[in-house]
Amino acid sequence: MKKITEVRVPNIGDFEDVVVIEVMVSVGAEIKKEDPLITLESDKASMDIPSPCDGVVKEVFIKDGDTVSEDTLIMNVEEDASGEDSKPSEEAPAEAAQVTTSNADLHGEVVVLGGGPGGYTAAFRAADLGKKTIIIENSPNMGGVCLNVGCIPSKVLLHMAKIVDEAMEADKLGIAFKAPELNVDKMQGWKDDVISQLVGGLASMAGQRNITVVKGTGTFVSPGEIKVTGEEPDQVVSFDNAIIAAGSHPIMIPGFPEDERIVDSTGALSLKEIPKRMLIVGGGIIGLEMATVYHALGSEVTVVEAKEQLIPGADTDLIRPLHTYVKKRFKNILLETSVTSLTPQDSGIKADFEGKNAITAEEYDIVLVAVGRKPNSKGLGLEEAGVELDGFGHIKVDHQLRTNVNRIFAVGDIVGAPMLAHKASYEGKIAAEVAAGLNSSFDDAVIPSIAYTDPEIAWVGLTERDAKAKKLDFSKAVFPWSASGRSLTMGRKEGKTKVIFDKATGRVIGAGIVGSNASELIAEMVLSIEMGCNAEDLSLTVHPHPTLAESISFSAEIFEGTITDLYLPKRK
Repeated sequence: MKKITEVRVPNIGDFEDVVVIEVMVSVGAEIKKEDPLITLESDKASMDIPSPCDGVVKEVFIKDGDTVSEDTLIMNVEEDASGEDSKPSEEAPAEAAQVTTSNADLHGEVVVLGGGPGGYTAAFRAADLGKKTIIIENSPNMGGVCLNVGCIPSKVLLHMAKIVDEAMEADKLGIAFKAPELNVDKMQGWKDDVISQLVGGLASMAGQRNITVVKGTGTFVSPGEIKVTGEEPDQVVSFDNAIIAAGSHPIMIPGFPEDERIVDSTGALSLKEIPKRMLIVGGGIIGLEMATVYHALGSEVTVVEAKEQLIPGADTDLIRPLHTYVKKRFKNILLETSVTSLTPQDSGIKADFEGKNAITAEEYDIVLVAVGRKPNSKGLGLEEAGVELDGFGHIKVDHQLRTNVNRIFAVGDIVGAPMLAHKASYEGKIAAEVAAGLNSSFDDAVIPSIAYTDPEIAWVGLTERDAKAKKLDFSKAVFPWSASGRSLTMGRKEGKTKVIFDKATGRVIGAGIVGSNASELIAEMVLSIEMGCNAEDLSLTVHPHPTLAESISFSAEIFEGTITDLYLPKRK
């Protein structure tokens, strides 16, 4: 028995006269329930209208460019009503099947919560794979912390700091400059121009991919819906698959007072004047990058770190050249020391210290707190979606970035360390591919870490400390940059390249570089580990001379015992 079903535009919220941008089926087409029939687009979003049943298209009443509203007749579908399968069930009446979610204003095959490096990468990849994609972003611009208040603006300021430092150090080369005149407004303007250019590029690429960007704060209200609140009227977005890329935020130490002179990393990147006295609480990567910037721009910098060394996660021998270099420049480096209290006063912020290297209380114009970051998992409604967290507030995911809820994925800072933009982007791409039906997985061998300090520090794979803790049979080879012609021509001989090899096979299992442009050099070591290279592979690869990169092949030659650029007595 055959019957004709009228397919009409379901409840699409407050939208009227919505444009039909694509009719995806024609008369005679065989369709399945939930197959997309047409795509609508309003000034805010686009959505697909699914088929309510299996059948054959008998008549189509609209075309591309027409406008429709709720209850507009789209087409007639002939379906087979003779069997049990065609009868509407109590759980899913035929009429209700016309919409994916009755309360939803928008629907996406892939909905991405967060527009940072992990989020926009996931969205772009999903769209490229043909998925109808929506990004929900609660900031004015896409790009997340990295682009707007993190990686990019900090690198702009670090570049400015490098220019100042190199100019002031050129005197030993016989080139004398006067002290630079700093125009802070112009410097901030240049930083903002760089950010604006990159933000504009993301918006343009989202538009080219027909991605809908919904502005507002997204909160899960069910395992298949996200409510978005913001300046626009509230909307409910339903999804086939969701990717959470909500990022992280700086940790502020409990008990520290609220004062505009006590800032986190975001505030440190937007100061309107250079402080004379600056205290940095935390000697990790973010703290030391900001210390590098503000010292070069004229601040008297004190760094406090509770652990026994700066950047505690790196090997001590890599940190030593940095410590030696900055110790001559910063006012104080207080290791194994903590700040017990901060007291706002008219003349500055008074800081009290305790610990092995504590000093008497001092006042500072600005205090930067850089002691880590926490995932933005609170307030997302994850309990409504049924998504599980670990004890630190990170979302639990498997090797495909899938949470315990099959249709929901998570990437980036919110799934845990390392909290790095390049790791988030990689994860975003994998999650999008899995959501699109590809058999992808996050099976990277290593993720590099970088401190854009002066000198730079970069490491990847096993550190020497890791290798010892694992009781591995390894060997390290260290090439000092004091023997590098290129390093000497730059007047910067404090660097070194260290490569860690498996002693039995000669394979590279880790590497660390300290010195100028270490952030660029480490990529070769990442590839070496991913490709399973051994010392012979590196030593037989002809590197250009004179370069800093050849220190990598020299390190391999040290391991093999074939080095000619150093004299190393043969081991007995």
